[in-house]
Amino acid sequence: MRVLIVDDEHLARALLREYLAGHADIEIVGECANGFEAVKAIGELDPELVFLDIQMPKLDGFEVVELAGAGPHYVFATAYDQFALKAFEVHAIDYLLKPFSRERLAQALDHARSRRPQAPRLDAVVQEAAQRRGYLERVLIKEGARVHVVPSASIDYIEAQDDYVQVAAGGKAHLKNQRMSELEAQLDPQVFIRIHRSYIVNVGAIARIEPASKDNYCAVLKDGTKLPISRSGYQKVRDMLN
Repeated sequence: MRVLIVDDEHLARALLREYLAGHADIEIVGECANGFEAVKAIGELDPELVFLDIQMPKLDGFEVVELAGAGPHYVFATAYDQFALKAFEVHAIDYLLKPFSRERLAQALDHARSRRPQAPRLDAVVQEAAQRRGYLERVLIKEGARVHVVPSASIDYIEAQDDYVQVAAGGKAHLKNQRMSELEAQLDPQVFIRIHRSYIVNVGAIARIEPASKDNYCAVLKDGTKLPISRSGYQKVRDMLN
């Protein structure tokens, strides 16, 4: 089984290497010290199993899974977040609570050998973990080999485009392969409002609300962009700004 180790702590990676050396069917194809390296390595090395830390610089373990996809098995290794661990116990292949023993690692390997995770179940892990952690502080957008990390606070508005959303932030626009409703549920409703079936806006980016026609309104953003507002969206904006 081809294995990738992802952990920002050198000693943690060394311990995993030592434990895995006792399993003849395991081939360690690479090691990564941060999330960006992990996404790149998963795409290039095509591991069957990834041991993935959660708390890491640049990208955390959940964000790595979001960007890399459900191709390999994922075994999460963490010393944090008991609520997330409960979610993993239900949905994920396995998790390792640091510090873990050789025997506990062997159990995780047995789980990985016995079954492949189905993508929807893995998605459930990511979504539930995101909900446990609170609202998104940043949005990850993969464009080819590049990954854009967009702070949520910098987003002006989001526009639905078929199976994608266009995220407008800082004068730039990025396409993300995600449904509008999913992203809306991950954003702080005290900051972002669904003003139209096709638009979510950051309240802080609104300069004013003005009539667009007799019974219709639009939101004029600080950069001059005009976004349509539905009737229900208009009520939401009024309630938020009053």
